[in-house]
Amino acid sequence: MPSVMSNDDVLRLAHERHVSFILLQFTDILGVAKAVTIPIDQLEKALNRELMFDGSSIHGFVRIEESDMYLWPDPDTFAILPWLGNGDGAVARLICDVADPEGNPFEGDPRFVLKKVCAQAAAEGYTFMTGPEAEFFLFLRNPDGTPSTATHDQASYFDLAPIDAGELARREMVVALQSMGFEVERSSHEVAPGQHEIDFRYAEAVTTADRLMTFKLVVKSIAHRHGLHATFMPKPIYGVNGSGMHVHQSLFRGDKNAFYDPSAPYQLSRTAMHFLAGLLAHARAITAVCNPTVNSYKRLVPGYEAPVYIAWSQRNRSPLVRVPAKRGQSTRFELRSPDPAANPYLAMAVMLAAGIDGIKRGLVPPDPVDRNIFEMTPRERAEARIDSLPGSLEEALDALAEDEVIKAALGEHVFTHFTEAKRIEWDVYRKQVHPWELEQYISVL
Repeated sequence: MPSVMSNDDVLRLAHERHVSFILLQFTDILGVAKAVTIPIDQLEKALNRELMFDGSSIHGFVRIEESDMYLWPDPDTFAILPWLGNGDGAVARLICDVADPEGNPFEGDPRFVLKKVCAQAAAEGYTFMTGPEAEFFLFLRNPDGTPSTATHDQASYFDLAPIDAGELARREMVVALQSMGFEVERSSHEVAPGQHEIDFRYAEAVTTADRLMTFKLVVKSIAHRHGLHATFMPKPIYGVNGSGMHVHQSLFRGDKNAFYDPSAPYQLSRTAMHFLAGLLAHARAITAVCNPTVNSYKRLVPGYEAPVYIAWSQRNRSPLVRVPAKRGQSTRFELRSPDPAANPYLAMAVMLAAGIDGIKRGLVPPDPVDRNIFEMTPRERAEARIDSLPGSLEEALDALAEDEVIKAALGEHVFTHFTEAKRIEWDVYRKQVHPWELEQYISVL
């Protein structure tokens, strides 16, 4: 996508808005936002791509003997952080690409991974458009400031204040997002107590991933100002709905939605059906990236609206992929499995790679499933050839290791470091003795 802002534009705006400090932000392989803070007098040097940092300290980046890395700010991502700033002036943010000492894009940079896959799609004539729905919980903080799992409301879906005690904080989040250039479409209380959602307009995938990282920063920062803790943990409380990140997605050719064909069955083009088939074919492998924590699989269980079965439907919300009713420019697929713990750059890269593979190979999806799959018997699911998503992080990593298309999309560096970290996470988890085990067994065995 062509840049809208130039370096000179950024320097001018920083001066006009009395900026004193700038966060040079980037994202590690696990999806954690990182930043180097510079004073305003170093901004021009940063925009000229002259600033380096120690990449050996960032998970999954480089070894200590090859630690020097460059940060390349993207001028289009310049934004004032509205909750910061005091008498010393305002604080701004620039999202950066990461480069090696030779000035080449770093293969371990998640933003580069997504850009690479988007470029491959562009070579086929497509632009990948995405719109996420990231849910989160607001919890009370303990007296020492640490987060609890106690909520300050017992509200449910679409409830209003005063039942929805988080409405004031959520409204301030919306205002902050709007001041940073977001087009917020809606916000609401979600199904579980203390659970919320704020949706913003879809965009090209790299822009959307940038916005998701900004969205998380805004939500956590504003929650802290209200004495609350915001978490994007997929399943923080047993027995209630977890937090998902449904991702609406479509391909455009120029300014036309390539998924729409008014003369085709379901008004879905052949391109759309091939893309859908690719998503389904690679669903088990992309789960490791879209649901990247041990906790993610506590959400992916029947009974709490999260998808478990690999199927699609136009109006049924139990399958993995739903086709919202709107057509024309709004024709899209909603992948319902991802959760907000995912690295958005990597998650969108593997979704796109799966769909493009379906197009290249001319894959055909199975018939839609319009029954409630949760109510089907195992035999009925087997007869309908409905497979299941992985039931654990280990199972998902095994599926990823067997999928050459998704591994290639991630690249050798990211695949190797991501899976190494996640295998360690699983191994540490499986060795723990959890409170449930003690309650279940210690008195009777």
